[in-house]
Amino acid sequence: MVFKGIDTLILRVKNHSNSAVWYQEKLGLTPIFSDDEIRLTVMDTGGPPSLTLWQTDEPIHNSPSTCAYPIFRTDNAAKSRDELISKGVQVTDLITDSLVTYFQFFDLDGNVLEACQTHD
Repeated sequence: MVFKGIDTLILRVKNHSNSAVWYQEKLGLTPIFSDDEIRLTVMDTGGPPSLTLWQTDEPIHNSPSTCAYPIFRTDNAAKSRDELISKGVQVTDLITDSLVTYFQFFDLDGNVLEACQTHD
């Protein structure tokens, strides 16, 4: 194998500091590194990979059907969705099939995120 895994996922944001606060308050992620000069904050996701919020001056275009996005594991998708709703996060409906229950949600910049529960 050429690589040892994925180190970090990069999400482009309008303001890395504001986004770091959002990810901390809404998702409970912890910032582990921040640099205002290169305009990024790295968030601990609880295991590899980390999530890097990297500021850009370019317009951010996100489409759930064409963009890459992180999928967060959850033991209870409905409960996680309800918690995000209570925190004012925009979420989609739950979708359930024979393998998973999941929903998408969106950060301050409209970045697509997903939470997924696998069925045992």
